[in-house]
Amino acid sequence: MVFSDSYLVFMGRYKMKRNKFNNRVEQIAISDIRQFDTEVSSIPGIIKLTLGEPDFNTPDHIKKAAIKAIEDNHSHYTPNAGIPALRKAAASYYNEKFGFNYKPEQIVTTLGATEAIAASLQTILNPEDVVIIPTPVFPIYIPDTLVNHGRVITVDTSDDNFILTPQRLRKVFEEYPLAHVKAVVLNYPSNPTGVAYTRAQLKGLAEVIKEQDIWAVSDEIYAELSYNRKHVSLAEFAPDNTIVINGLSKSHAMTGWRIGYIMGPQDFIEQVVKSHQYMVTASTANAQYAALEAMKNGKKDSSVMLKEYAKRRDFLIQELKKVGFKMASPDGAFYVFAKIPENCIQDSWKFVRSLARDAKVALIPGVSFGAGGEGYVRLSYAASMENLQEAAKRIQQYVAAQV
Repeated sequence: MVFSDSYLVFMGRYKMKRNKFNNRVEQIAISDIRQFDTEVSSIPGIIKLTLGEPDFNTPDHIKKAAIKAIEDNHSHYTPNAGIPALRKAAASYYNEKFGFNYKPEQIVTTLGATEAIAASLQTILNPEDVVIIPTPVFPIYIPDTLVNHGRVITVDTSDDNFILTPQRLRKVFEEYPLAHVKAVVLNYPSNPTGVAYTRAQLKGLAEVIKEQDIWAVSDEIYAELSYNRKHVSLAEFAPDNTIVINGLSKSHAMTGWRIGYIMGPQDFIEQVVKSHQYMVTASTANAQYAALEAMKNGKKDSSVMLKEYAKRRDFLIQELKKVGFKMASPDGAFYVFAKIPENCIQDSWKFVRSLARDAKVALIPGVSFGAGGEGYVRLSYAASMENLQEAAKRIQQYVAAQV
């Protein structure tokens, strides 16, 4: 770029102060969830129901595949979108599980669902584009939108059983007719509520999404942890508008392996692979071979975990209700989003800090998940039944002692 002489003279006289950091990065904060988990970890005897971290280990056959990959010297760069065999296996796996019709070329392997979300939003957002985000929700989507120079419109779903209805989605366009809405985010089964969408609900949302011709970033990382009915994807009804996010962290207890997937229309995939490439180059080679084993021979790995999670969920709901907690029906994932009993302080931060201090049980405050979350707490039952039983007993004693 060539600057004119007059511009250089102007800049010489009025030197502008440079910002040391990206303004958008300065405006966001480190996750409340992680900060609080660290804060309470020093309390002796604390039982933490804080993080979405499966207490199961990665299945042995997957670990052996990773070891073999290392022994076979799979320690070099892979293609940006992932090794061809993995993309092919992932297409087959998800097509069979959820009735998709994706080709291997429509799948990008990422560093977990976290990178998949960031790369997807970077790919579709121009400055001032708007993303509609139903809340309460896992907080990642808001900072990712802001960092990519987008704007956010949140929709409090607490009065609709934590479901974004087609009527509420249409209302956003009526209330903000001049907003350049580019996308809506869906996360289901939901973190933090565990709520899932029915086929009819998704079909209704898809109609609005197609009418408005916007993207839907559909985070379905908990798809295989659905209890009461088979998971249905928004992509079934709006395939040309839907970006599906999935991965192995929750379904195969592989959080630390960092393997996720982006699935979507071919024109989108051709663009998102650029964002992915410049963020990370490619996913870790030996982890991709472990994922290949999971996709080919681990189709039933999640079923054992699912049965155990269902037992834990039912136990926790039963015990919480005894002391006045109310909650949305958790149809999937491994969270209960519970309304704090009326006899307790309703400020969720004060409640969880008091509970951690006095009862040695750590939960996440509902306010961390945005509008509609205050007065609630999130409990993760990705913990042993022994810990859940002791935690429930401590919570019951704590609530009973409140005046």
